[in-house]
Amino acid sequence: MRASPAFLLAALLCTGCQTVPLHTTYDPVGYKPKNPNNVVIKVSLQNRMVYVMEGNRPLLVTATAIGTPSNPTPKGRHRVTRKIENKRSNTYGFWVKGETIVAGKSSRPPGTGYRYVGFPMQYWVEWMPAYGFHVGSVWPIPRTHGCLRLHQNAAREFFALARIGTPVYIAQTQPEDATLGVNPPRPQDYNDPDPPKGILISSHAFKVDPNQYLKEQP
Repeated sequence: MRASPAFLLAALLCTGCQTVPLHTTYDPVGYKPKNPNNVVIKVSLQNRMVYVMEGNRPLLVTATAIGTPSNPTPKGRHRVTRKIENKRSNTYGFWVKGETIVAGKSSRPPGTGYRYVGFPMQYWVEWMPAYGFHVGSVWPIPRTHGCLRLHQNAAREFFALARIGTPVYIAQTQPEDATLGVNPPRPQDYNDPDPPKGILISSHAFKVDPNQYLKEQP
């Protein structure tokens, strides 16, 4: 079977980075901070990595999906302004009428009698209005509308580490790229098929995680 152009492009752009084989669990370890007030979130757009740091100590290192050139992820110094565990998009989602489910934007109903249900964005951590970290497929190429998507198993720990007011530094590169970000494992959840639309519009779209998953620092 010949590989699709999209797959070949992704492979080309990700040359040299380590990927997690299909059917292998991607589950980065997250550590409890000594002092939550000292936690800083750093994002490297070039390396597509998130580094949650307490001083020089990494608490969580995980891959992320970034915005496309036409919808770039905003750079700069920000702070966490809002956290919503089970959020839905106000812009992209589905229009539902009886058994009919149509993907679309909230501003464009396909007809009368439809109700809008936003796309699930679990573990939402906002740093600017309409921009945040959330669960989603972590593509190896720019793919989002500016948000930073995290794998489910990383987003739950990230959500626990981020607090209202936590600094978020987003730049093309970060100093940690040369150490923590050298050939990190990356998920391949972007290869997974999308869940049925009926699941995405229901409460089953939000995964129930265990209450405790951050580990004590060694």
